[in-house]
Amino acid sequence: MTSADGPGAAGPASGGAAIRCLIADDQTMVRESFAAILAAQPGITVTGQAGDGAQAVSQARRLRPDVVLLDVRMPVMNGLAAARELLSGGEPGPRVLMLTTFDLDEYVYEALRAGASGFLLKDATTAELVHAVRVVAAGDALLAPSVTRRLIADFARQHRDPRPPARALDELTPRETEVLRLIARGLSNAEISDTLVISDHTTKSHIRHILAKLNLRDRTQAVVIAYETGLVSPGG
Repeated sequence: MTSADGPGAAGPASGGAAIRCLIADDQTMVRESFAAILAAQPGITVTGQAGDGAQAVSQARRLRPDVVLLDVRMPVMNGLAAARELLSGGEPGPRVLMLTTFDLDEYVYEALRAGASGFLLKDATTAELVHAVRVVAAGDALLAPSVTRRLIADFARQHRDPRPPARALDELTPRETEVLRLIARGLSNAEISDTLVISDHTTKSHIRHILAKLNLRDRTQAVVIAYETGLVSPGG
C-alpha cells in the first residue's frame, strides 16, 4: 500500500474527525454488510446507503461524505457514470472507491480515468475494506494488491493512445520522471527512496510536484498517465 502526500492529501482523516462514508451497492446484503463493518470501526461513520448510482449521486451531494464506495454494476446509473458525476464538478468531491469483481474488468480502467482513487474486490477481507477506506480518505490511492497494477497495465495496453507521448511529461524533471516510473511499477514511498537512495521526505516532495505539474488527483491517475504515455510498458 502506498502513502504519498499530494493535492488534498491532508484528507478528512488527518484532522481527527471521523471519516464519513456512503455505500452504494444494489445487493442489499453486500451493502449492509459493508456498512456494519465500517460503522464498527473507530474513526469511521456510515452516513448513508444507496441501491443505485443515481441515489448515490443524490445522497453524496446532500450528505457530503468523505468517501463513496461505488459498486460498478448498478441499475438506473452504474458506478462508472456515478463516479463521473461525483468527480467532474469544479469543487473538490468525495474520494471514490470502486467495488468490483474480476468479470467487471472492462469498467475499472475508465473508473480510474474518471478520477476514482482505486478499487476493491468485493470479496475483500474486513481488514482490507477498512484499510482501503482509510487510505483513500487520507488522499492516497489504492494500488495494492498486485492485481490492481496488473489490471491497470492491461487496460493501458488496450486503450493507450498511439500518438507519441513526448509532450505529456515535458514539465517533469528527469528525477521526477524516474519517480513516476517507479510509482507506476507499484513501488511504495519507502521502496522508491531505497531505489533512488534519497530520503522519504524527498520522495514525497517529488510526488507532490509530479501531481501538481500534471494536474493529477492522486497516485492512481499518475499510474494511468504513466502507462498511457508509454513511460512504462505493461509487463515491463
